[in-house]
Amino acid sequence: MDLIVKNARLIDRLDEGLLDIAVEGGRIAAIGHGLAAEGETYDAGGRLVCAGLIESHIHLDKSRIADRCPLPDGRRVNPVTMVAPLKPSWTVEDVYDRAEKTLHECLINGTTRMRTQVEIDPGIGLRGFEAVRALEIDYRWAIDIELCVFPQDGLTNYPGTEELLVAALKQGAPVLGAAPRYDRDPTAQIDRIFALAREFDVDLDLHLDVGDSPAHMDVYRVLELTEQYKRGGRVVVGHMAKLSLLPPAELAALARWLRDAGIAVTVLPATDLYLMGRERDHAVVRGVADANFLSTAGLTCALSSNNILNAATPFGDCSLIRIANLQANILQIAAPAQLRELFLMLTEHSARLLNLKDYGLLAGNPADIVVIDAATPEQAVAEIRPPLAVWKHGRRTVTRHPPELIRSASA
Repeated sequence: MDLIVKNARLIDRLDEGLLDIAVEGGRIAAIGHGLAAEGETYDAGGRLVCAGLIESHIHLDKSRIADRCPLPDGRRVNPVTMVAPLKPSWTVEDVYDRAEKTLHECLINGTTRMRTQVEIDPGIGLRGFEAVRALEIDYRWAIDIELCVFPQDGLTNYPGTEELLVAALKQGAPVLGAAPRYDRDPTAQIDRIFALAREFDVDLDLHLDVGDSPAHMDVYRVLELTEQYKRGGRVVVGHMAKLSLLPPAELAALARWLRDAGIAVTVLPATDLYLMGRERDHAVVRGVADANFLSTAGLTCALSSNNILNAATPFGDCSLIRIANLQANILQIAAPAQLRELFLMLTEHSARLLNLKDYGLLAGNPADIVVIDAATPEQAVAEIRPPLAVWKHGRRTVTRHPPELIRSASA
């Protein structure tokens, strides 16, 4: 064996006590007691071990531009109009450099797989796509990155955007997205994006239903087209902040329809908490969908970071565990089972959302292993406990040393 991770509390086998994970040839060879290795041995010391965290929705290409964006004028914020004037000046090198810095932080915080959104329009052209695709290739030793191309600034109202999206799809982009809120004709954008996804046989991951009122929700058109085109299991809707504005009975009915249609949901609490409720000067709404409610209703539901240090979210450290803790605070979650469910939204549920077939701590799967400085998932979320060690395909990629309290001799 090339590696043994000893004395691990496996996230999906906590009741079995401490186990060892044996790795050979970059894959998990065995899980059990008393395993031995000729190569590296790492003692997890009874800490929580999982198969690696998953960023299911993040914008690497426009991260770390907060210092270039104008400050909001009053409470209202439109991040698209704040960012659009900057994009023509972005070079491939600039996007790569900023995205790489953000990726480093994701890796340090235990992320081993990722779906990143990439903006495509005449302002940026394919430069962002080229930069992130190069990053994806350069960092395959540490992470699997999947690109989702989408028209952030609109499709029907922005001539030339569709041609660029098609060019990216022809170059192998595996996922297509949408942002109908910023289109002159939201329904027309959704219809066209579904048609393109069908033509190129790619999955869909849509920015949907961010806003102050649930009077109109684009998700209903997405539901109709998902059923019409039989795309169940291949459609994800992100944000869905308007779900937080629905009465419980209406939310439950919509959740059942989403579940039956095979549509997954990614909740993005940092961005939605920052952007929603700004029409109010008191009694501000939170604007964050209840991921636990959706999960209990049978939906595949994930949590993710979305934006890092830009106009839509001018903060962030790429810690998915911190995002889960934020979600717990916003939705006032305290029960251990609910906290554990939030942790699963960073791992197993995200893997299901991305249709990953080789995820998990199972013999034969890639040895993507993360040791977290906690005994249980709920402790990790409640205390924002950090990863201490990460392996990708059995190769160590991250080491973090626990802090030590130094007592002076005179104490």
